Amino acid sequence: MAKILIVDDDANICELLRLYLEKEGLATVIAGDGELAIKAFREEAPDLILLDIMLPLLDGWQVCREIRKTARTPIIMLTAKGEVFDKVLGLELGADDYVTKPFDAKEVVARIKAVLRRAGAVGQEAPVVKEVHFDRLSVNLTNYELRLGGKKVDAPPKELELLYHLASNPNRVYTRNQLLDEVWGFDYYGDSRTIDVHVKRLREKLEGVSDKWSLQTVWSVGYKFATTEG
Repeated sequence: MAKILIVDDDANICELLRLYLEKEGLATVIAGDGELAIKAFREEAPDLILLDIMLPLLDGWQVCREIRKTARTPIIMLTAKGEVFDKVLGLELGADDYVTKPFDAKEVVARIKAVLRRAGAVGQEAPVVKEVHFDRLSVNLTNYELRLGGKKVDAPPKELELLYHLASNPNRVYTRNQLLDEVWGFDYYGDSRTIDVHVKRLREKLEGVSDKWSLQTVWSVGYKFATTEG
């Protein structure tokens, strides 16, 4: 049974979500502020976190940053805000999905199940090793490990997932919206600036590693992992 940590300072929202989630056979833990959220995360080891942004003591951004220092536990952000800046920041910090209040509890449950499926927490057999290799490049998505020239290089989870997706399909061109949909797993409200930010950061890491492949911009379309290897 997957365990969901619900973090919100509105007791009514927490109770509503708890009822819907437990009806679907999911266990729940509730935290009403940012400090309790981090404490519950460490003690309960949830499979997914529903995380409100506007919280007492520590806000959702701070909680997300703290969790991402040590774990890749899926996080769905909950917020009453709808600004593009918030959406991009949520993805940059490693959020897996984003739900704007007021929300339909059934939709939240559906998104939780989708994220858990992608994370392998529900209905999955033993994980298949996901790894791609090119000249002086290795991307292992099972262990979330990037190696350049045999040396391990730190990279945030979403950067690794984006690079793995592109490198798994060499020379195929993807639009920004396709990448948002296929890497983040949902249509991110048509905002694609976060892709450009991730590609820029990846290029900084990959620069000068090999002349046999590169992360290329296809103007007016999107991006591709271009390679001369057969």
